[in-house]
Amino acid sequence: MSTLRSTFVLKEPQGKGKESNKETLILFRCNFKNEGKRFIYSTGERIAPKSWDFKNRQPMLHGPNRSNLASSIRMQINRYKDKFEELQAICKSMDRDFTSKVLKDEFDKEFKRLPNAKNLFFEAYDEFMDFKKKIGDWSPSTVKRYDNIKNILEDFEGDRKYKLSFNTIDNRFHAEFTDYCMNYKGHVNNTFSRNVGLFKTFMGWALENGYTYRDDFRKFKKKKVVVTNQIALDLKDLDVLMKHEFKNKSLERIRDVFVFACVTGMRFGELKLISPENVIDGELHLKEEKNSEKEVRRIPLNDLAMFILRKYDFDLPLIANQKHNEYIKDVFEAAGYTHDVEKVVTKGKESIREVMPFYKRISSHTARRTFITMMKKKGFSDKLIASISGHSDMKTLNQYYQVDDVAKSEAVKDVFKVDFEPLKKVD
Repeated sequence: MSTLRSTFVLKEPQGKGKESNKETLILFRCNFKNEGKRFIYSTGERIAPKSWDFKNRQPMLHGPNRSNLASSIRMQINRYKDKFEELQAICKSMDRDFTSKVLKDEFDKEFKRLPNAKNLFFEAYDEFMDFKKKIGDWSPSTVKRYDNIKNILEDFEGDRKYKLSFNTIDNRFHAEFTDYCMNYKGHVNNTFSRNVGLFKTFMGWALENGYTYRDDFRKFKKKKVVVTNQIALDLKDLDVLMKHEFKNKSLERIRDVFVFACVTGMRFGELKLISPENVIDGELHLKEEKNSEKEVRRIPLNDLAMFILRKYDFDLPLIANQKHNEYIKDVFEAAGYTHDVEKVVTKGKESIREVMPFYKRISSHTARRTFITMMKKKGFSDKLIASISGHSDMKTLNQYYQVDDVAKSEAVKDVFKVDFEPLKKVD
């Protein structure tokens, strides 16, 4: 069996059109002489003829007419050449006929030729999610975030009539998607930046797995993340909560779960892992389900934590996080936390201020923030706090620390204790 050769050609134009700025398809071509057939297959990549090296039949890599995407286009089309040569060698070694049908079937299989590019994009997204779930990389909350991104992308495609495929994830997509999220959906900087980060993680996976060879997404910029003024409680607040007698027993149970999280620093999702067996010598020995390689985390249990655990026979009265977040607001409202506070979020370059009752700003996350803030105020090291809270990233841990005006005032007074004689007023 003679060795066949392949090349790349432009669909159009030729001749005088070689200087054209209008992009055209790049085609893979080879001749099957035994069949008397010329095999032509679209790579799906496009380039302007003036940016094409007609002598070497590749994108120009140098010169003023070089395309910004020259390297990624070349990498993509060379996949067809490599697959062609690999398949031809396999057929030769196995003494099988290398035909145009064999080549087409393998190209279709390898490069996932589907009638609708949208199906390929979202099919890849589903495969990405399925892969991450199976290898146990994601917690349930992370799965929800990626589900949310998919919903946003589907809404974006429909509302903006912007057909999503891997070839349309470019600078125009970034501009349109940014405008859509910030101005139509009303996302603030932190929400948008988190979502762009998650999207770029998916695109990185798609690049590694051969769904795309375009890496425009790497340059997509996030909005500047702003640490918002979140709520953290102090010891006095915990005392008020524990002493308040709730008329509704269900609110008392919500209060107890919340306070337990405040004094242990545990995530809400970890509370279900508590059992009599893993409370040993005044410590909770926590083994996270999502990462079996992590060492057991030892969480000290103070008198209040042990009191709450014994009250419920080491089986905290947990409900769904969403419901807990609804009822904890009722707990704080019943306990008298009805005074107004200001919430500030950043959208673009604008600071948006909203006044609301204190209790409306409380969620299950407030408990974890309270633990870290109270420990930091007492001067304990980040390393010590992280060993209890389970943080591996100190930057993330410090985002939980809320510095309020009282803390600043106390810090200055404590540091600058200077003895002096009060000056008399000068006439």
